Amino acid sequence: MDGAEPAVAAGTPRHFLDLAGLDAATVARLIEAADTRARARAGRFKAAPDDDAPLAGAAVACLFAKPSTRTRVSFDLAVRQLGGAPLTLDRAGMQTGRGEPLDDTARVLSRYVDAITFRAHTHGDLETLAGASDVPVVNALTDYSHPCQAIADMLTLKQRLGSLAGARIAWLGDGNNVAVSLVHAAVRLGASVRLAGPDGRMPDALFAWAAAQGGDVARVATAEAAVDGAQAVYTDTWKSMGDEAVDLDAFAPYRVSEALMARAPEAVFLHCLPAYRGQEVDAAVLEGPQSAVWDQAENRLHAQKAILLHCFDRL
Repeated sequence: MDGAEPAVAAGTPRHFLDLAGLDAATVARLIEAADTRARARAGRFKAAPDDDAPLAGAAVACLFAKPSTRTRVSFDLAVRQLGGAPLTLDRAGMQTGRGEPLDDTARVLSRYVDAITFRAHTHGDLETLAGASDVPVVNALTDYSHPCQAIADMLTLKQRLGSLAGARIAWLGDGNNVAVSLVHAAVRLGASVRLAGPDGRMPDALFAWAAAQGGDVARVATAEAAVDGAQAVYTDTWKSMGDEAVDLDAFAPYRVSEALMARAPEAVFLHCLPAYRGQEVDAAVLEGPQSAVWDQAENRLHAQKAILLHCFDRL
């Protein structure tokens, strides 16, 4: 990086829509770049730009069709730290909230900004926006996947475990968008995943994809079977946005308790937040010595920076 103004992409923009479409070397490079950026921030004010300011002069529109705390703040600061200018826009404050087509929005924003991040209601909405955009589009969460979260998750595990190859991750609860991207990342990096959750809440297509890629991913019958032998234990809220009417009793056997974590005393506990203490996880686990959730939350910032640099071909 020489601090030069980022080149304007020619031809097809480099989107970041899903980890399943990236090869292992690219995923590893994203995590390494995030780790390097994280270490370089020591002692700095949070809004101070990085020394190289690789996105100086770049404008990035951060679109949110759904509520957000970590993704909103981390992308805003990521752009600032890289030297660019973020523009955070909510659906309620845009014409999309009144029915303007997403492809029209993409064409207009492509004339104003150099990249777009989009937290969308559906993966189809993301693909529509990306298909009409002349600038890179980043998946900041859809109903199908959350690849930005997975890069932060793998960065956290790299910091705690060292090598990711051969690591075993237990996923408990809902087979949601975070679980999908976690499996995509794990397969690319040579980690194994054991998932346990209620019937009807595990994405069958995900297991088929992992098998076709040669990944070590399986559903197991109980939380205990998933956790035994794990180096990381991961859960998420049982009430995803837009899917709050869930049978909490069906999820109860998959709650992460102190007793469950005691089966893997060296394991790291992960949660992408927000957490509902007493439901998917005990407060003592979330706040306990095995928890890495606050490092994991911080790492969203460093992950977003690596992802943006990937989209600008600046890694």
